[in-house]
Amino acid sequence: MRNRDHNQNSVTRRGLGILAAALGASAALMPMAAMAQSASSANLAMVGEPQSLDPMASTADLVGTIMQHVYESLFTFDANWATQPMLAAALPTVSADGKTYTIELRKGVKLHNGRDLDSEDVVASLKRWLEMTPRGKGLAKSITSLTAKSPSTVEIQLSKVEPALLAHLALPSGFAAIMAKESIATPLTEFIGTGPYKFRERKPDQFVVLVKHDGYASRSEPASGYAGKREAKIDELRFIPVPSANTRVEGAIAGQYHFADQLPVESYKKVSAASGTRPVLTMPFGFPYFPTNTKQGPMADLKVRQAFQMALDLEEVMMAGFGEPKFFALAAEHFPKGSPFYSEAGKDKYSKPDVAGAKKLLADAKYDGTPIRILNSKQYDFHHRMALVMAEQLKAAGFKVQLDVVDWATLVQRRGDPALWDIYITHSAFLPEPMLSPPQLGEGAPGWWSSPAKEAALNAFNNEPDPAKRGALWGKVQQVVYDEVPYIRAGNFAALAGASPKMSGYAAMPWPSFWNVALAK
Repeated sequence: MRNRDHNQNSVTRRGLGILAAALGASAALMPMAAMAQSASSANLAMVGEPQSLDPMASTADLVGTIMQHVYESLFTFDANWATQPMLAAALPTVSADGKTYTIELRKGVKLHNGRDLDSEDVVASLKRWLEMTPRGKGLAKSITSLTAKSPSTVEIQLSKVEPALLAHLALPSGFAAIMAKESIATPLTEFIGTGPYKFRERKPDQFVVLVKHDGYASRSEPASGYAGKREAKIDELRFIPVPSANTRVEGAIAGQYHFADQLPVESYKKVSAASGTRPVLTMPFGFPYFPTNTKQGPMADLKVRQAFQMALDLEEVMMAGFGEPKFFALAAEHFPKGSPFYSEAGKDKYSKPDVAGAKKLLADAKYDGTPIRILNSKQYDFHHRMALVMAEQLKAAGFKVQLDVVDWATLVQRRGDPALWDIYITHSAFLPEPMLSPPQLGEGAPGWWSSPAKEAALNAFNNEPDPAKRGALWGKVQQVVYDEVPYIRAGNFAALAGASPKMSGYAAMPWPSFWNVALAK
């Protein structure tokens, strides 16, 4: 359920689970006997059973959520989604041509088996990640060498500039976990990392238990997002698979779970009124977006796409999808304020409904009334609700509209054929780096967006290794998106979880983490 689909423009299953959870099948509450433990333990209700505990063998977010407590990465993200060092002592030294990264490791970091972490562990771990994971395999094409230059120094040499390298190394999903070199095997039989918690036990369909790592070497900086100080304040974390959304809600309300992930937004009032839990919203968690077919059909005409953008009142569309304003936010910016990629470029074209202006653009384009086929799925009800409102707004602006409602598997199949659709409805989880994010930036993505302006803006962005300069260059890419309308990003939506009033210090982030979290007795 918490998987992320790594195909370009594929919808994020973790995000889908939030809304689809409202349709979850009923299931029995976990037997209390299965969760009997000391008062210093936390019961954490997750959306299902992890496919694996190997963070490189699965791209499921659930695997990353659990195992980020056991393993750490060289870099991570702070509360503003800026990349920060974790096992690295500092951000790397990068050569003038942007192709050599020299990474110094923190001294005195203890692995769970008691010995100090060294550069050989890092190199062995990263080589495994490059061989096993989708993102790693993509990066491997650009990496010419990965070496331990000294016990505390790692060097990465590239054949071309890869400005998203650190973000790839930091992302918790399918992540570049650093593990003890002697534990590396396929499959893993030992889980020896450096994190604030150690693996103790797994009973399939019952729990995964992690316990405090007494030898943990924390960073000294203040905690911020996933960065900075980490402290295991709870002795034991017990991750419990609870596939039924209704069961997670009822268990949280009853106080059976200290934390319950991915609750349906429809349960917000019920959770708010309960004494055994409190609602926690993570915003931004994801975003709906609407790719356009720039290759074939009416949307291949730029003026028709611009009329589509001009016809939409996105507040009405988001309200239809998410029901209440607390669950969504209108956002012209693709990345939130505080992010290195925050930009207001194109803001003047975001959700500025102008029926007369849209009609004029259609007339200029000599639009002949060919139906605009909106491919969508009732399998994810909020997609279909948005499509219904979108259709009415397009009709008011002079479009003829055809709603093609199919199951999700059929949608994924059809979107690969430019003869079968003009717009489709999807969404993604929020990802902190543009080149990790799904919409239409890659070559050959459904929609087939290609233009000189895109190529110029994207090449400038992707060939700039300086993070400070990349931020400004992203604004130019965002402007081209608003100008050429390869997709419309509708806004942001929130995820709902439930947390016990006994739990303090929990910071809402897309991959829930429980270091720096305490439980009152």
